[in-house]
Amino acid sequence: MSNSDLLDNIKKLREMTGVGFKDCKSALDETNGDLEKSIEFLRKKGIAKASKKMTRTASEGLVLTKEDSGQISVIEINSETDFVAKNKDFINFCKELSEINFSTKGDLNKLNNSKMANGIFVKDNLVNLIAKIGEKITIRRANFFDNLNGSNFSYVHSSIDKGIGKIISVVKLDGITKGKNDDVGGKIAMHIAASNPLAITKENIDKSIVDKELEIIKAEILNSGKPTEMAEKISKGKITKFLNENSLLEQIWIMDPKKKVSEILKENSLEKPLQILDFIRYKVGEGI
Repeated sequence: MSNSDLLDNIKKLREMTGVGFKDCKSALDETNGDLEKSIEFLRKKGIAKASKKMTRTASEGLVLTKEDSGQISVIEINSETDFVAKNKDFINFCKELSEINFSTKGDLNKLNNSKMANGIFVKDNLVNLIAKIGEKITIRRANFFDNLNGSNFSYVHSSIDKGIGKIISVVKLDGITKGKNDDVGGKIAMHIAASNPLAITKENIDKSIVDKELEIIKAEILNSGKPTEMAEKISKGKITKFLNENSLLEQIWIMDPKKKVSEILKENSLEKPLQILDFIRYKVGEGI
């Protein structure tokens, strides 16, 4: 078979199975260029079966965190059903990925190309697990908080094991004095998990989100029969409320509805002002 014919067959096989170039070439080499036998070869290996499932939606799964020496990593791994999210093989796979994610500092490319305990790359173990379990599984996103310029705190909601749950939030604070005001870090992480802020301050909320919200508010008011001038006035009040409800510092503190998060920071400041430097919140399947 000429190189041109081989490339054509690889292209056809990829379109038929959704499998990568390297595996398609190996299959064709193994079957002397026979497309049907190549498909059978890939299915037997579990690769074609796994790739076909990748068109389905995976919005269940787990989020995991690992903490060590003041550093925290977070990763979300999705499955199609909550049933699989409780599967022992899936959970063990996720646990090992969480360890690797910590060492690769939230870099998914490095993670996928890292070897697991069995000596096989993460990306290949993922394919094997999909074939074994029979569901689409995706490594969706990851993050890492170093221990420089601040102190990190995390909170796990709906925990099924240490560092594993359905919602995980992490916050980095400046102004923490260990043993004196560090208990507030975990409380703020819990607040973030419960209140889902979009940004630390109103000014940091993505402009496209604000513009879209304003557009919806104005349309809603105009559709109710209010004149344009009144709609403009009402919409300003509503967008201010939206900004306050979605900026962390302006949110009502979940443990005391008479206070804002900004006030809690002031109350717990000691040698220097307590400040929120960064945060993230992962909820399984959010946005999928």
